[in-house]
Amino acid sequence: MTDHVWKAYAHGMNVVLSEGGIYVHSLLLKSYRALGMSHAEAMLMLQIMQASMVEQHPFPTPEQLASAMGAEVEEVTGWLQRLINEGFLSIDHETVNDLIVERYNWSGWVLKASTWHAQQLRANKQADRRKLQVIQQQDDVAKLFHMFEQEFGRPLSPMEYETISAWFDQDQYSEELITLALKEAVFAGKLSFRYIDRILIDWSRHRVTNAEELKAYRNQYYNKNL
Repeated sequence: MTDHVWKAYAHGMNVVLSEGGIYVHSLLLKSYRALGMSHAEAMLMLQIMQASMVEQHPFPTPEQLASAMGAEVEEVTGWLQRLINEGFLSIDHETVNDLIVERYNWSGWVLKASTWHAQQLRANKQADRRKLQVIQQQDDVAKLFHMFEQEFGRPLSPMEYETISAWFDQDQYSEELITLALKEAVFAGKLSFRYIDRILIDWSRHRVTNAEELKAYRNQYYNKNL
């Protein structure tokens, strides 16, 4: 950068810095469209913030705002009304030297953006949990495929793979319960998918979902038949 260009740049920066500025949290810029605010309305809010924080003019008129934005006064009036109706903007009143002073308050925009951000975080956490659940389920199904092939002593057919997957996806049986049903079939010497399915249906009917509940169910059945 030459001395001439550097001096021009430094002068320009001095002018910019002397004008002052406003701080706008990135969350406001990231969320305004999701909150239903138009580009023009967002720019209007920034012009209000600029007038209040830099120019010490907390209640600029629609005419002043329209001039700053290069828009029609009727447009600005409409945007202001909608922003107030939607809770993005409000008008505060205070008494100074016995005079009522009005000022714009954009805390509603901040509150809406914060609420949106919290909802996004919750949604992302839920999505992450769902992904983990899917991965865990895929791992559980893969383990079951391997276990069934070991017990049956052969590769499973496509239909048998689908049956195991259906026990998970449609019937909502846990990996633990399906494993217990497979062991039950092995112990009974009736190694077939139809027999295992009947076991699972019976346990489901009696609300058996894990090993502890199966033990209680068997004890109850045994005591009934004494």
